[in-house]
Amino acid sequence: MSLDETRACLCLASRRAARAITAAFDRALKPHGLRATQFTLLSVLAIKGPTRIGTLATIVGTERTTMTRNVAVAEKAGLVVTRRDEADARQRLVGISARGRTVLEEAFVTWRRVQGELAAGLGAEAVDGLRRFSAAGRRPAMGAVS
Repeated sequence: MSLDETRACLCLASRRAARAITAAFDRALKPHGLRATQFTLLSVLAIKGPTRIGTLATIVGTERTTMTRNVAVAEKAGLVVTRRDEADARQRLVGISARGRTVLEEAFVTWRRVQGELAAGLGAEAVDGLRRFSAAGRRPAMGAVS
């Protein structure tokens, strides 16, 4: 058995790519006081309106506990507001705050620039492949925000 073939591991390559892409967005969004995760959260809320934490986690493709932490950080920064869901008091709804909307709008130009730079660096074929692969793994609720 030769382990040389593990050097071409898709799991490792995808993790490295995800870290590099996230780092590029984090660096660019830092002057706006955002990380890539917060930009994504604000974008989803701006599109969908107030949303349950579990639904947000499904849309973004993260664990509910991770989304709960991300929402807490964003709420502390004044980017989102939470309230009890009137339809189910056990649930909380998360909405974008006025401050969050302003920050999102200001950061959007930066996000668009980085998005374009990364897409150009990867090339159209790689970007299309990445999007197709990502879409194939989506859960039904994710389609609402693509």
